[in-house]
Amino acid sequence: MTRIDFYILPDDTAPANNPVMTACKLCDKAVAAGHRVYIQVPDAGLADEVDGALWSFRQGSFIGHERFDGRAIEEPLPPVLIGTVEPPDSHHGVLLNLCLNIPDHFSRFERVLEVVAPDATQRAKSRERYKFYRDRGYELATHNL
Repeated sequence: MTRIDFYILPDDTAPANNPVMTACKLCDKAVAAGHRVYIQVPDAGLADEVDGALWSFRQGSFIGHERFDGRAIEEPLPPVLIGTVEPPDSHHGVLLNLCLNIPDHFSRFERVLEVVAPDATQRAKSRERYKFYRDRGYELATHNL
């Protein structure tokens, strides 16, 4: 069964505490552990932001990644894909959700990582997602960053 982890960002506005930087750190850790990651984003603007951040979030590091729009990608696939659509079958290890809603395909992943931003709207939506997962019996963990 899918394990769901919520990463709750602190209320301060330090650059390192924004959802995109947190997503990069989580990707780095997951890829280092040998997982493939699909980053679900709500729109092209956030996809651009994540794409750029993965190139430069930490000096001296690079996480292989590519944008995914549902069309076939040349093999070999990078360990991280970023998209607004359902991911390919190759990426079912870790779903990093940066959307306010729950992707329909979340249950095919081994783990779902939910990044909770400090603003009130995002916190309220994350509570709804938490309740959804909890009410369906998924294993949940919360990490206050």
